[in-house]
Amino acid sequence: MLLVVDLESTCWEKKPPPGQVSDIIEVGLCPVDLSTLQRLERRSFLVRPERSQISAFCTELTTLTPEMLAEAPGLADTTRILQRDYLSRQRLWASWGDYDRRQFERVCHDLEIAYPFGPSHLNVKSLFAAATGRQREVGLPEACDALDVTMDGTHHRGHDDAWNIAGILCQLLGRMRTDG
Repeated sequence: MLLVVDLESTCWEKKPPPGQVSDIIEVGLCPVDLSTLQRLERRSFLVRPERSQISAFCTELTTLTPEMLAEAPGLADTTRILQRDYLSRQRLWASWGDYDRRQFERVCHDLEIAYPFGPSHLNVKSLFAAATGRQREVGLPEACDALDVTMDGTHHRGHDDAWNIAGILCQLLGRMRTDG
């Protein structure tokens, strides 16, 4: 099994306000059965931000509101669930681009939380570009368009983006199986 992860973080139209730092506010997850290339689950873990507030820009982009996150658990609780229920340290995990990996590493380090993943990460954005002969990496909507896949759910919601990324990954891996 492989874990596809997509993060949403606090964000602002321009620079963060003084004293605020981008926090993870949602961890979207879609486990993939690599033997069948099937998406197994679409899950969202909402995370209460510890060092920043949800801006109006962030709510417009993600649909996540301060009220939705006020009672959410902290990131440490989410990382424990990933490790316990999904064996995240022992599994390859994937995301669209490298932002999610770097953000997870940075926030876990800053908050002194154990990083929930092992050393193996797959950048599906780079894989898509290489597998489709593109000269540059593209965004998730453009990749879906290129594969004639309708995006499911709300773009910039972690669980929906993880589901869509997993769908692209399954298509790419399926093509590689038939071509190889």
